[in-house]
Amino acid sequence: MNHPHPDLPYPARLAPKTLRIVALGGLGEIGRNMTVFEYEGQLLIVDCGVLFPEESQPGIDLILPDFSYIRERLQDIVAVVLTHGHEDHIGAVPYLLRERSDIPIIGSKLTLAFTEAKLKERRITAPTVEVKAGMISKFGPFELEFIAVNHSIPDALAIAIKTPAGVVLATGDFKMDQLPLDGRITDLPTFARLGAEGVDLFMVDSTNADVPGFTTGEREISPVLDRVIRSTDRRVIVASFASHVHRIQQVMDVAQAHGRKVALVGRSMVRNMKLAQDLGYLTVPEGLIVDAKNIEDYGDQVVLICTGSQGEPLAALSRMANGDHQIKVGKGDTVILASSLIPGNENPVFRVINELTRFGATVVHKGNAMVHVSGHAAAGELLYCYNIVKPKNVMPIHGEWRHLRANAELAIKTGVPRTNTIVVDNGIVIDMADGYADIAGAVPCGFVYVDGQSIGEITESSLKDRRILGEEGFISVVVVIDSQSGKIVAGPDIHARGFTEDTGLFDEVKGMIEKALATAVASGINGTHQLAQVVRRTVGSWVGEEHRRKPMIVPVVIEV
Repeated sequence: MNHPHPDLPYPARLAPKTLRIVALGGLGEIGRNMTVFEYEGQLLIVDCGVLFPEESQPGIDLILPDFSYIRERLQDIVAVVLTHGHEDHIGAVPYLLRERSDIPIIGSKLTLAFTEAKLKERRITAPTVEVKAGMISKFGPFELEFIAVNHSIPDALAIAIKTPAGVVLATGDFKMDQLPLDGRITDLPTFARLGAEGVDLFMVDSTNADVPGFTTGEREISPVLDRVIRSTDRRVIVASFASHVHRIQQVMDVAQAHGRKVALVGRSMVRNMKLAQDLGYLTVPEGLIVDAKNIEDYGDQVVLICTGSQGEPLAALSRMANGDHQIKVGKGDTVILASSLIPGNENPVFRVINELTRFGATVVHKGNAMVHVSGHAAAGELLYCYNIVKPKNVMPIHGEWRHLRANAELAIKTGVPRTNTIVVDNGIVIDMADGYADIAGAVPCGFVYVDGQSIGEITESSLKDRRILGEEGFISVVVVIDSQSGKIVAGPDIHARGFTEDTGLFDEVKGMIEKALATAVASGINGTHQLAQVVRRTVGSWVGEEHRRKPMIVPVVIEV
């Protein structure tokens, strides 16, 4: 477990009438949002999401928040509150419930539907409490007020957390689209009322804090989608997040207007859109959707909606780009990437675009047409919020460091004292009482990697080994020595993978290994482990000097 803040002590016991706040993910990164609030010995968790791996984390499926801080106190958790149904806010819930399955899960109707579907797949049942915007509920010592906010998924909520230590207003992910497709705008009057009553800590979405002005409205996309689909004779393939109900509604409406059928491709896409339709968040005209298996019956007059807008290797669009999906993309097809690029995903996405283009498809993406607008408030909207909430303290959340810092600067411009803006990393502990918020220490908080069935077993050193294997190759050296004399009986046998195919290349180093072992034995070194290290150093320095490489070297010395 790594401790990113060794200079900060572990926090002291929590003082009475003090609220403690610890983010276990979501700060300095886009993803794995999870914040723990503690008051009078009780814990409230807001969000529990996953982070998707980067290319520097080969073989990793997901990255979870680090639960070690709360593992000994699972019985103190009064509830997990989910702000909305995106993976980076709900994806780790099943992993938390493996540790204690009866934690109440609080959320809006759609958020709970998406979460319960994930739990059902893993045969987990947990108590759930459905809440609506405008409701006030009490969980342990925490009084929660739920506030409607507009985001790129329906039913998103901000949360006001009230305790005797003060009032925290956490926005979740939000923007201020004034003409949203579902007519549900961010509830600024409630933000203003809470501001008038007094907000002690404002925890604010930072994702677009460095983008000036206001985020473009969702409705602006429809004309662009209409133009692209109208001007395409062949099939259209739209890649989107499997939770972006509004975007998929727009695609369906345009497809219907142009007499095309729609097929949903990808398990999560089919599941989520069925849930959204059943709950009334998605309106699907009669006869519009056809089974993806039967799309050949409709020729070119079909729109496929699939997952894979971030270049995820197992998602439908990536498999189409690799040519190993039943749906083959070809000349004249149009592919629309209807999402933004999550930082770190640029290379996989550009690879998918290149491969689809090579097959003859036209690829439309945010870089060449307005087929996506962000779900996060830009600087102008954030300034507006700071001016109506007038918080005593501000803690930017949900963003990389550049976003968190930009958000803090916006707060300062509106009059929040610099000393009252708290820009911190995951694991740093904030204590708040009587309107003051201070850093109280830090807790160990690392990456928890999910790799197939293993959770938390892969370490940074395992990943380093994988990177070396992937980039530099592998050399094994086997030497058999006489246990009495220390002389070489057999070998050295050298095998390499991902380094070179020319076995003759190693003749030179074999003599060097023999000489180094003879010298080591003469100087009194006789254990197989020590002699193996001599072999490793000899091969390592030769490969480094002669070939400018640093492969993984596995020496085996056997005594007979």
